[in-house]
Amino acid sequence: MGANSSSICELPENEYLKRLSGAEAVSENDPFWNQLLSFSFTAPTSSAELKLLEEATISICKSLVENNPRTGNLGALIKVFLSRTKELKISAECQNHLFIWQAHNALFIICCLLKVFICQMSEEELQLHFTYEERMPGSYGVECEDLIEELLCCLIQLIVEIPLLDITYSISLEAVTTLVVFLSCQLFHKEILRESVIHKYLMRGRCLPYTSRLVKTLLYNFIRQERSPPPGSHVFQQQTDGGGLLYGFASGVATGLWTVFTLGGVGSKPAPQQEQSSPLANQSLLLLLVLANLTDAPDTPNPYRQAIMSFKNTQDSTAFPSPSPHAFQINFNSLYTALCEQQKSDQATLLLYILLHQNSNVRTYMLARTDMENLVLPILEILYHVEERNSHHVYMALIILLILTEDDGFNRSIHEVILKNITWYSERVLTEISLGSLLILVVIRTIQYNMTRTRDKYLHTNCLAALANMSAQFRSLHQYAAQRIISYACRHLRRYVYVLDKLYFPHSHCSTLQHCFSTLSDNGEELLSLTCSHILRSYASSLFSLLSKKHNKVLEQATQTLRGSLSSDDSPLPDYAQDLNVIEEVIRMMLEIINSCLTNSLHHNPNLVYALLYKRDLFEQFRTHPSFQDIMQNIDLVISFFSSRLEQAGAQLSVERVLEIIKQGAVALPKDRLRKFPELKFKYVEEEQPEEFFIPYVWSLVYNSAVALYWNPQDIQLFTMDSG
Repeated sequence: MGANSSSICELPENEYLKRLSGAEAVSENDPFWNQLLSFSFTAPTSSAELKLLEEATISICKSLVENNPRTGNLGALIKVFLSRTKELKISAECQNHLFIWQAHNALFIICCLLKVFICQMSEEELQLHFTYEERMPGSYGVECEDLIEELLCCLIQLIVEIPLLDITYSISLEAVTTLVVFLSCQLFHKEILRESVIHKYLMRGRCLPYTSRLVKTLLYNFIRQERSPPPGSHVFQQQTDGGGLLYGFASGVATGLWTVFTLGGVGSKPAPQQEQSSPLANQSLLLLLVLANLTDAPDTPNPYRQAIMSFKNTQDSTAFPSPSPHAFQINFNSLYTALCEQQKSDQATLLLYILLHQNSNVRTYMLARTDMENLVLPILEILYHVEERNSHHVYMALIILLILTEDDGFNRSIHEVILKNITWYSERVLTEISLGSLLILVVIRTIQYNMTRTRDKYLHTNCLAALANMSAQFRSLHQYAAQRIISYACRHLRRYVYVLDKLYFPHSHCSTLQHCFSTLSDNGEELLSLTCSHILRSYASSLFSLLSKKHNKVLEQATQTLRGSLSSDDSPLPDYAQDLNVIEEVIRMMLEIINSCLTNSLHHNPNLVYALLYKRDLFEQFRTHPSFQDIMQNIDLVISFFSSRLEQAGAQLSVERVLEIIKQGAVALPKDRLRKFPELKFKYVEEEQPEEFFIPYVWSLVYNSAVALYWNPQDIQLFTMDSG
């Protein structure tokens, strides 16, 4: 580095870096440090340049690793940085650009060195490098063992105490980045780290009192979304200062040594523009997620998670519960607005999930908002574009919906919010639809995508759970939403009969039955000719009669028969029995959702009754099915009641007339004849050892979207790298 550095390719031969990493010890008071830290540097603008920087840094680090036990130069560099940070707050207030510039450059070099050290050595070896001193090569004493803790504490103080100005933006960003790097040892271990040295420093000792202030500052960095200062904010005049020339910033260094860009690593997707425009917000959010997901120590719960779980609104004047050591207050309105605006990124969605799931104050506040559409619509858009999102992002969005639908007030209010012209929904033009109906459409579409492509049971179970939570509160369903609920159930009813046919008659060639199912389209629309309904009804009735005798035994025998018939060759056995069980679960849940709506809010949903009557032939076939007989009683009663009223009204009825008859009949239907079932309520519960999912996920986000950080994909052990 130093005054003469201008490009990445020159770094390995740079005289100042060679001296830093060489065999000669440099004292903390040597003018060399002024020369080393007075550099300008053309910032990397691509992952290829980042890779070059990494390779250049590695060569310097190898030399430093070899010589540092004798020279102690790493410790000297850190002490130089620590001494300069003591005056940073005053420098910011006095607009002392030069002092802040040099402190930033020192931290930048430390961060680059640390990143390579952490990748290449164990934590024990890293600790030793922090303890080596010039006077006794290879030795270390108790008084020096806390240099790591002192640096960590200094970084946290820098983040929480230095005011965020144009001249301090870069060093604030570098401090956050360095903390991320300190914690990055997890990337190089397959197993979850539970006894990390860095974790211990951050969760106890001198760092612990800053817990709530750090979490609060990182949240406010995310909320504010401060852009990088423009390229004229840090211009220096050439001047002298004893130790050598101090050169002005090159234009590329105006936002720090790193420009604003996002690394496109292996398997990564391009980051939204919002992240690029505010690197400090993005990096702060990533650090917050990493801290929130640190594992608890045997005797100490994660204080950062405690802080996230307990903070309150600035307008909340009630006292904190007594055991709240890391509690603080923050502006919930600003937090809500930022979360609504930033949902295109995985990390913002993950933060929303954590807050809704773990902080009851945030959850209560959000559920009381009268503009929930600002939050729900971005979540629905994530699910709608499921094929463009990674599976974890989709999971988080879906679980957020599930958590929201646990609240009856939410389930009622979303049907009162009317939306106009949803442009991103392309299957059908929706000029006017309630938020509740749109939510139903998107969730059913997500289930359908999953069932036809990924076949992930976890995904469709949570989708159905969200619909079930909402079902008793369905109000004024849009005709298309009502149609999709019924047609999705019908699709599985037909698929069920088809699989039964394959089980019992594996070599049958019933052309009529085969034709009935081949005409079903992938998007679930009803294409079956009603002229075949009497054939299907008769056929299904005979199959269900057989099932009602010995349901499981019949399936087992059919599978064994099929296995025997295929044993003559090496053809794989179609697992129809397993397929049938999955379809049966989906059918059962869809029938319960329909029944819940009919039982609790039939008079509010004439469009659902209309769609049910339109497909009544198929539902009537399942009256006698042993698995559905109980739940079919109410549905069959509703079908019979309204069918009778429509017959009395005569033939050739218009849609408007049918809906009018349904509305009149809804008032006359004797509710006491509908069988009562337990209320459908599903609650999201994290699985045991959630860190096995969340820690790799968080670090994959850091790897793919952290600003100006590059790790060699071949070194990553925590998660599997995608190809390209």
